[in-house]
Amino acid sequence: MKAFVFPGQGAQTIGMGLALAEAYPAAAAIFEEVDDALGEKLSTLIWTGDQNALTLTQNAQPALMATSLAAMRALEAEGVEVDAAAYVAGHSLGEYSALAAAGAIGVADTARLLRTRGKAMQEAVPVGVGAMAALLGLDFETAQAVAEEAAEGDVCQAANDNDPGQVVVSGHKAAVERAVTIAKDKGAKRAVLLPVSAPFHCALMEPAAKVMAQALDDVEISAPKVPLVANVLAHDVTDPATIRSLLVEQVTGSVRWRESVGWMAAQGVSEVWEIGSGKALSGMIRRIDRSIETRAIGAPEDARAAANTLN
Repeated sequence: MKAFVFPGQGAQTIGMGLALAEAYPAAAAIFEEVDDALGEKLSTLIWTGDQNALTLTQNAQPALMATSLAAMRALEAEGVEVDAAAYVAGHSLGEYSALAAAGAIGVADTARLLRTRGKAMQEAVPVGVGAMAALLGLDFETAQAVAEEAAEGDVCQAANDNDPGQVVVSGHKAAVERAVTIAKDKGAKRAVLLPVSAPFHCALMEPAAKVMAQALDDVEISAPKVPLVANVLAHDVTDPATIRSLLVEQVTGSVRWRESVGWMAAQGVSEVWEIGSGKALSGMIRRIDRSIETRAIGAPEDARAAANTLN
């Protein structure tokens, strides 16, 4: 049994998706549709632009989705439909890519939602007020206890439960800095502040959650062709109304990636294809469950090789 998963922020690189667009007209059409939806040539930034500009949250989010959907179109051109997977899932913004790939949200709507989401998340907290840090070598329960101890009346939450030895905490900068110190005292292999522009997936994102609630109200959401394993639930969902509310909750809620992969494995998933830029999720998945085979689909040769495994 397979699952298709879609990467989140951090996977963006200049040139991603260009070979897909050159090799597959349907992949090129995705970038054109995203450009039209946003009223700008995001594709030019993605393929030949400045890495710092691409990394801006409001650009990175729709850009990564466009690249993931282009990779999905390449697979489809090779005869692999999304329903070859038993489940889809995505890490943070990747959840939108998963929903678009599964036909729950239109590509243009997804691009506009992610542009709105990126701007809202960036504007929710003034620069310098928030921070995020990766705690390496601590289990989730210990990392959660570190965050609670570090809060001291500020916000400090476990934001991303990525794999058995990597938890990201998010919140007020001073609290996150305290968490780094406490984590080291509790035996973390490393505890480092992350180069991010805002404290994602914590209560400080509440203003962005309100913006997304309004934006999602105006978008049609259908039942996905393949069940979505939702970040905040760590299990499957198909009901459009539930998906809508979970996408709002996801802005302030934890990304329960370790649990999501574990849940899929328990349902019988033995192979996971990472659709889009990079291999970060594949690395996490191997650390979660070594028995799961992973495959990254980010270039034409990847799509062809993956399709050949099914023929």
